[in-house]
Amino acid sequence: MRPVSKLGIALLVLLGCCALSLSIGASWIAPRTVLTALLHADPLNVEQLLVSTTRLSRTLVAAVVGASLAVAGALMQAMTRNPLASPGLFGINAGATFSLILCLSLFSISSPEQWLWSAFIGAALAGALVWLVGNTGQGALNPLRMVLAGAAITALFTAFSQALLVIDQQGLDTVLFWLAGSLSERSLATAQPLLICALVALLVACLLGAQVNVLNAGVQIAIGLGQRTGLIRLQLGVLVVMLAGSAVALAGSIGFIGLIVPHVVRRLVGIDHRVMLPGCALLGATLLLVADMLARVVILPQEVPVGVMTALFGAPFFIALARRGGRHA
Repeated sequence: MRPVSKLGIALLVLLGCCALSLSIGASWIAPRTVLTALLHADPLNVEQLLVSTTRLSRTLVAAVVGASLAVAGALMQAMTRNPLASPGLFGINAGATFSLILCLSLFSISSPEQWLWSAFIGAALAGALVWLVGNTGQGALNPLRMVLAGAAITALFTAFSQALLVIDQQGLDTVLFWLAGSLSERSLATAQPLLICALVALLVACLLGAQVNVLNAGVQIAIGLGQRTGLIRLQLGVLVVMLAGSAVALAGSIGFIGLIVPHVVRRLVGIDHRVMLPGCALLGATLLLVADMLARVVILPQEVPVGVMTALFGAPFFIALARRGGRHA
């Protein structure tokens, strides 16, 4: 089967998961009611109001966050030529967490808008700091240096976050659910700016697939073809910060999506990033939607953080993937 045909099937599966996500929750809502709510919701109908105001926004946020994390992971792996790279390598999760805890402690922020923007600013600053530290010194960009810079910045921000939580115990209770990854209580009005940021970054990333292919072939080959590798890496770094920063701000720390999805998509459609990046977006969105649906129903009437669900099926899958890769090495 051609890779483009596989992308078409993945798109159909994603649309099916989106439709199912609108029906599944603490209570089942019939598909006909969902369709009516999307076309012309009755404000007096509780089920239709639930779909139009809560489940629709949650579904859209889950799809965009999953796609963003997966594409960011694929870009990180191409940029560093490290198959274990993920958005967390840029210190983005740690930066967002520290910024959120700092703002909670110093400014007592409370509104969802303040939460989102404080987390996004922290993620962006951490990513920029990792880029600057990783590019210091002589010579061209060194992927190993960037990995070490990411590990150092992550450790630094994590230590700062732990120190703040020791000082302010109330902050721990406030951010604990967010730290585990959550998609609840995300209105479209609040999330719209970051959703637009992520969607623009996704589009640009997919358009840069050819340049990513050249970069992934090796620096010397890219230079021989007349490509400005430093500029390409800078563009990819900005996209990773936009994608992962928006995702972490919207949903908290969600692991394994950016790590696993690129490996799966490579096996399905190959290493051509012109096809692989759209495939990562589709599979990442689908995977997070499935995890979110399971998180809603696994311990009714309560809800499990979606980050816990991605870890539960992500960790064993990645271990199996690593074992299979080791046998073929």
